[in-house]
Amino acid sequence: MENKTNAQRMLDKIKAPYKCYHYDAAAGLSGAEIAAVLKQNPLQVFKTLVTVAKSKQHYVFMIPVEKELDLKKAAVVAGEKNLEMIKQKELLPLTGYVHGGCSPIAMKKVFPTVIDKSAGNFETIIFSAGRIGLQVETSLECLRQIIPFKLADVCRSED
Repeated sequence: MENKTNAQRMLDKIKAPYKCYHYDAAAGLSGAEIAAVLKQNPLQVFKTLVTVAKSKQHYVFMIPVEKELDLKKAAVVAGEKNLEMIKQKELLPLTGYVHGGCSPIAMKKVFPTVIDKSAGNFETIIFSAGRIGLQVETSLECLRQIIPFKLADVCRSED
């Protein structure tokens, strides 16, 4: 019996259907490598990124693992002049999660969250369950019951 993460417990609480994927946490894999190991479409596997504005407000963005966050687009969506990624050492005290195991669910605080609109192309998306080596797959409808979010185009355009 594995210890469930807070993200899994929150999914259980709302009786959300979800699927878990395990991978070798010791391998230090990138998001794209995790998608490959799990034999999943990398456009359906999302990473969770945390940013900060000059106003000191934090924002969470979820984007496909092979994409990059466009900070200019993200700032416009957030209604801020500009955003920057938080420093890695700030992630754990701010969210309760470590780099590589950051889930949008069950952070220490609820931050404004934006999921790249491409998530709408899938019935479900896959993202960190709150621990390195563990991913969870659920629908946007289930996710919306736990955290408020909006869908927007926040990925860097391919040139």
